[in-house]
Amino acid sequence: MDQCSIKSKSRVAEFQQLFGSWATLLSRLYDDPKVAQLMKTRIGQYLSSHPFFALTVMMFGAMSAIPVGMFLSFALVTIIMSAVGLVFFEAFLLFVGGTTLLCVLSGIALFSVMVSFIFNALYFTISNILSCYNPNLTKQHDVQEKESEGETSKMKEM
Repeated sequence: MDQCSIKSKSRVAEFQQLFGSWATLLSRLYDDPKVAQLMKTRIGQYLSSHPFFALTVMMFGAMSAIPVGMFLSFALVTIIMSAVGLVFFEAFLLFVGGTTLLCVLSGIALFSVMVSFIFNALYFTISNILSCYNPNLTKQHDVQEKESEGETSKMKEM
């Protein structure tokens, strides 16, 4: 029994020492101006009168800091990636749209050149065929040109 009483006395002494260190730590904490200001509020007074609830709130705040921080980091990275992805996607869409526009405009230009070439070929072919089969058309055209030249020369003389 002697050993039990010695062990219990040493345990009591250790407990008193631990309690004294906790009391010193708490007194330093209560002496902090920010904590003193918080303790003067209604919430601080409520938590002071309900230590179990205060411990629960403190544990919840401490334990939830890492998951909340990780979630906020994930949300920030997701927002940044979606913004960057949107920029790249829009750049890709502009590239595809610009390439499509270039192809369409090139096709329209080629079509315009071909239609112009066909109409000019038809015009010269038809005018040559008509001049071969109906020479009066070209003579009337030549007469009209000479008359218009004569009228312009008369105008110049006046």
